This record gives sequence, C-alpha cells and structure tokens, in this order.
Amino acid sequence: MSDRVTTPIAQRLARPELLDMTPYQSARRIGGTGDIWLNANESPFSDSLPAYNRYPEFQPTELINNYARYAKVNLDQLLASRGADEAIELLIRTFCVPGQDSITICTPTYGMYAISAATCNVAVNTVPLTAEWQLDSQLISKLNGSKLLFICNPNNPTGSTLTPHQIEPIVRALEDECIVVVDEAYIEFSPELTMASLIEKYDNLVILRTLSKAFALAGLRCGFMLANRTIIDLAKKVIAPYPIAAPVGEIASQSLTINGVMKMTCRVAQLNKLAAQFSNAVSKLSGVKAVYSSGTNFVLVRFNDDRWFSLLGDAGIVVRNQSRVKTLNNCLRFSIGSSTEMARLISQLTTISIAIK
Repeated sequence: MSDRVTTPIAQRLARPELLDMTPYQSARRIGGTGDIWLNANESPFSDSLPAYNRYPEFQPTELINNYARYAKVNLDQLLASRGADEAIELLIRTFCVPGQDSITICTPTYGMYAISAATCNVAVNTVPLTAEWQLDSQLISKLNGSKLLFICNPNNPTGSTLTPHQIEPIVRALEDECIVVVDEAYIEFSPELTMASLIEKYDNLVILRTLSKAFALAGLRCGFMLANRTIIDLAKKVIAPYPIAAPVGEIASQSLTINGVMKMTCRVAQLNKLAAQFSNAVSKLSGVKAVYSSGTNFVLVRFNDDRWFSLLGDAGIVVRNQSRVKTLNNCLRFSIGSSTEMARLISQLTTISIAIK
C-alpha cells in the first residue's frame, strides 16, 4: 500500500513545517498539580470571584464536554475558538502555504472565507452557485488543486440550503484530495441538514459551528471546529495559547446545559415562525420581486429598485444591503428580530411600497 493511501489526508495537505512543530507550551497546556502556582507570570492578586488573575484552560473542560454532548461528537473531535471566524483562519493557516496554495468558495457566500485567505496571502478560487443557488455540478473539476473547499450551509447571505445527500458525494469524491469545510453557523434553524454525524466517516470533513446565532451569544465570540482528531491536533498547533477567555467559557458552558439547549430550541421555533410570517407579508407588497426561501434567521428579499434600503434607513431601520454582491442587485437581507421589531418593519415596508408604487 502506498504512503499516499496510508498517510491521513490532513497530514498530507498540512503545511510541511507544522508536522514536526511543537505547539507553544503554555502553562495550562503543560499542567501541573499543587496549591502554589508560580509558573505563568500571573498576578497573585484578584479583585474578582472567580479569580480572573489566572489564565484560563486552553480548552475549557466543561465547555468542551457540554458542546461534544450537544453536537454528538467525541471530545477529541472538537476545538473551541473565538467564533467560527477564527476557525476559518486556523484552517487556512494550517493547510495553505502562503503565496502557493488556494481555497475554493462557492459564491455568493460568507465574505470572511476570502478575507481570511487574502490576509494569509492565499489565493481564492471562485465557483459561482447556480441560478437556484445550488452547487455547480462541475464543482469538483473546477477546484484547481485547492487545499480547502468552503461550503456554507445554510448559506449566508442567500439563506439557501443543501441536503447532506447533496454534499456527501463531494466529500467522498475529494477524500484523497481536499478538505471540505461545511460552515453550519445557522444549522440550529435547519438541524436536519447537519453533516456532523459524518465526521467519523470522512477524514477530510470539517464542520464549523457558532453560539452567535441560535444561542443568542454573538457578543461572546465562541465557536467550534468539528473534525477528526488529526485535523484538530494540527489546528491546536496554530491556535493562540488561551483562545477562550474564562468568562466566555463559563457563560458558553451554561448555554449548553440541558436547560440552555431547551431555551435555544424554543427561541429558534419562535424565530422560524416570525420568518415565515415576514416572508408571507412581504411577498404581497408591490415592488417586491422575490422573497427567497431561507433555512436561517434571516430572509433575503429582492426589490424593484435601490431606494428601499435608504428609505428604511431614514425610518431608523438598519438592514443589510447585498447589492454590492454579484447577482444580488437590489437585494436586502433582513435578520429576524423580535415580534415588535418585525411588526414595525413590515409596517414600514408597506408604507414604502405605497409611496414608490
């Protein structure tokens, strides 16, 4: 059997200098037992409880245990990061040699894939989605040797979705060639679409998650990378010594208790209902060309001209203008807010529709 077959894909695609590199040995990663801690250049004084004068755990035990239970993955298949955004950059820094390698993205999609690649001097190979915002049937042949393929599902900013049956054949076909990164930032709004159960099956599959959306913790900046142990261990060589601040770990852990997950699930059901009501109301307005189906906590709407954004702004309603994105001219992205906020939004859109009819 050849070395190519027996060597895990993560080790073959990783930047060569990382393979034998020992990660920074922070005080917490080295560990130790005792009641006098003088190994981390910390202050012995603390004005708070718990004592934040000490560095946090590299990967907070309770947080990792709780999220592993929630995501149904093993502890060694999980890495906590400062939002999914940090995980994106970690993957690029782990696998892509600056000035030499590339990633592939399927546009329109989340902008940070390209930004993170650019800041690492890594090329971006772009394969447009179809007119129905599905994956190009020739996607695999258009990768041009990219180390990483990013697929956002549900997709931002379109809200469009792909089933695991659509993505799995791509992962399988690229098992020996490319890491497939499925960004599931919005997966709680469409949980049936998750690929997490396939982590055990495919060594080239990575899942990105976040607590920013459904868990209502955007200000916390806490995300996760789900993958096989080889990929996780490589990423641990690149990540900062203490990526999860102690208060972040504590709050995030509480959100992932049984009660916390139940609360999240109830909120998701409420937001999904509000999204359906919003889509139905807006689709009836004059000047609305399309209201796109969404598997997320936002809805993309295409209008007949570019005045809607500024008129909403004049009324104190801030939404996301997607017109700068190719194929999304005159499209606005509406996050689903509270019932009061959505009622005001629908009222204002109705007023604008009448005014510019």
